Amino acid sequence: MSGGNIKDFDEITSFLGDYGFFQYLIMVVLSLSTITCGYTGTIVVFVSDTPEHHCRVSGNSTRNGTDVEQSSWIGPDSCSRYKVHGNWTETAGPSNDTEPCLDGWVFSRERYTATIVSEWDLVCDSAWKVPFSTSLFFVGVLIGSFISGHLSDRFGRKPVFFATMALQTVTPLIQASSVSWVMFCVLNCLRGVGQISNYITSLVLGSEILRSRARMSFSLLGHSLGFGFGYALLPLFAFFIRGWRMLLVASAIPGFLFIPAWWLIPESPRWLLQKGRLEEAEMVIRTAAKRNGVPAPEIIFRTDECMELTKTKDEEEHTYSFLDLIRTPNMRNITILSVIIWMSTSMVFYGLSLNTSNLNGNAYLNCFISAAIDILTYIATWVLVNHVSRPTLLFSMLTFCGIMLLVIMLLPEDMQVMLQVLALVGKIGVSAAYCLIYVFFTELIPTVVRNMGLGVASTAARIGSIICPYVIYMGEYSKILPYIVFGAVSIMAATVSMLLPDTRNSKLPDLTSQARPIRGCCCPKETAEAQSDATVKA
Repeated sequence: MSGGNIKDFDEITSFLGDYGFFQYLIMVVLSLSTITCGYTGTIVVFVSDTPEHHCRVSGNSTRNGTDVEQSSWIGPDSCSRYKVHGNWTETAGPSNDTEPCLDGWVFSRERYTATIVSEWDLVCDSAWKVPFSTSLFFVGVLIGSFISGHLSDRFGRKPVFFATMALQTVTPLIQASSVSWVMFCVLNCLRGVGQISNYITSLVLGSEILRSRARMSFSLLGHSLGFGFGYALLPLFAFFIRGWRMLLVASAIPGFLFIPAWWLIPESPRWLLQKGRLEEAEMVIRTAAKRNGVPAPEIIFRTDECMELTKTKDEEEHTYSFLDLIRTPNMRNITILSVIIWMSTSMVFYGLSLNTSNLNGNAYLNCFISAAIDILTYIATWVLVNHVSRPTLLFSMLTFCGIMLLVIMLLPEDMQVMLQVLALVGKIGVSAAYCLIYVFFTELIPTVVRNMGLGVASTAARIGSIICPYVIYMGEYSKILPYIVFGAVSIMAATVSMLLPDTRNSKLPDLTSQARPIRGCCCPKETAEAQSDATVKA
């Protein structure tokens, strides 16, 4: 086996160093790109919130000079009204009989000038349309997770990154002009496609360009913090922009700022090498060396390395597909565990994030606190990740979250403040797990199927995200029921996470034969190494 083949990519590019102008440029630009992803996924908290409302009253709208629509006589609840006998007068008034809101509803404008709920009367019998529209966003995320990995592995990380950035930017502009709820839902789905595709592709692109130490800082600190800052900007945007249409327009504007990044961000050299495009990969590395001010070797890849890489390219074109994620025991085990863990973690993370508007107190403040918790958690995870094994850290985070959420069912119903505190504290655990799984599984899945593998895992995560709005909706009947579900799911994910192998201080695997066995797996590590050697010598 040649000492300079694709497996030793980090050694070949060691002359660049871990940190330099080139690495910082990649980390900053790609991390900033996730700001848009941060608020795109949670903007529904304000766009689809349900303001206080009551039935519109027909007939004379005043009684003793008082607006009837502000009267407590309107109806027993927000979905019915008392039948009125004649016009409102001193003697004529409502009876004890009720009827549906035949003339529509009046919505409070105290918090919002308009949301999609007040725009299209999505309350009472139509209330199901609110969680349904949110689920359609995650259906789009599911589709994006599934197709972006294949497109990125086939056509390259860079074109898919910028194409999905464009989709994520243009779609909300069109969505802001929606003339119906159906049009809004279709565009919500497209917005989901762009959001997750852009997020995953930027992570993979940065991870494959950067070396081990810089990759860890980028994945856990830069990439996750960008997402967290985007989430934190959302309540600030929403506080000053109270109408849903203008809020969507404002959310699209930052995307246009990334147009110049096309000339700053290169294609992944690892992907180029796997495709046999050695000259382009070498050009990327030489450009990096120039930006870092370090000399590059006269020949970066020797002729024999080129022959091996060309063979790798041919093998990939003929064999690498989604089936390779389950073809060998090691890859199959990793894929199955990734599906379970990502689905569970995403359901709980988005469930707690989207539920902030249902907590007591100011919705803007709750959302900001939730975002601030995420940011602090990402920093803490970055500090811990190199000192604790990956499986242990993931297990601890998810278990902590599960315990905090399950404790809620022991609280008396009137202790709403304590419920809110425990929910936000529990979010610390799942937020840490959510950012860690991207790093963890990037290190577990080989380069040749990495984007496809992350795409499948993210697709599973979106199934959890699609379900979570309905779990939240269960809170209409019991405040603690969603937390019990989320807590149980978190504990389950924590349990299976201990089966994963530790990837701390390890190189990124490039070939499927380099996939690590899970703990207690019937396929021992020696078998995987033998497969790897056989593949290289073939």
